Amino acid sequence: MKARGRVAGLIALAALAACKRGDKPDAYGNFKATEVVVSSETGGRLLRFSAREGERLAAGEEVAVVDTTALVLQREEIQRQEEAATARTGEATANLGVLRARLETARRDYERYRRLYNEHAATAQQLDRARGEVRVIEEQIAAGQAQIGSVGREAQSTGARVSSIQEQLRKSRVVNPISGTVLATYTEQGEFVPAGQPLYKVADLTRMILRAYVTGDQLPRVRIGQGVRVTVDAGDEQRRTIPGTVSWVSSQAEFTPTPVQTREERTGLVYAVEIQVSDPSGGLKIGMPGEVVFAAPGGASKTNAARPADRAPIASRGGR
Repeated sequence: MKARGRVAGLIALAALAACKRGDKPDAYGNFKATEVVVSSETGGRLLRFSAREGERLAAGEEVAVVDTTALVLQREEIQRQEEAATARTGEATANLGVLRARLETARRDYERYRRLYNEHAATAQQLDRARGEVRVIEEQIAAGQAQIGSVGREAQSTGARVSSIQEQLRKSRVVNPISGTVLATYTEQGEFVPAGQPLYKVADLTRMILRAYVTGDQLPRVRIGQGVRVTVDAGDEQRRTIPGTVSWVSSQAEFTPTPVQTREERTGLVYAVEIQVSDPSGGLKIGMPGEVVFAAPGGASKTNAARPADRAPIASRGGR
């Protein structure tokens, strides 16, 4: 009896193992992340550069500072020019006020000489002199107004130049654009960097993308926004299961990429899909392989739904 029981148990285990071996994922792929290459927007020597590979940086954190001594000196020079233009504008405005007062007096004198001339009490020469004085002052006023306009435009130009330098000074401070991990650095503190040179590369490894491939037979079961299960190796023959969401499905078929394995023949046409996976622990890495299980028709998973959602032994994955 004991022998028959032992044999029956071995047969059951063999059948279960065969069932488990037949439970393959729907798709395979590798993880990637949205990588951002941060560059210097202005040229100069790096006074400070704090990015280190593997270090996590917060969004908005100041990472590098480019030497701006020349820009500061240029700004001060332009500011002095702007102050001088403002002073000339004030002087020209004051002179214009004096000329307008003289014009009022000259016009009154001209009107008086015109009346006297009509009464034969003044000569034509006196009338012409009074008329000429009015014209001279009017021309001086017009020249003063033109001078004020010219100096005003000069002040505006210097103000725009100061604003431009201020913007360059702002760009001399490199701010990290996203919260993420530094993947690579391309320079060191103290080096001279031209404008546009990459300084480092950063990516948010807590939000990864699994790029996998499905066959034409699987495609009807895949839709954007669909929830899926992604499994990765967790060590000690364990598998870790992470929920994911289909974010993109290719509209064109292609031949299966060489590094990727699928359930179908490798020569068959497949469609690329991308799955967004959130992993706050940061355990997922770029290039790490992953497996995908899509929901079967009717919404049920093709694998055993009773399997723990976080971690499960490789040998305990249930069959269909």
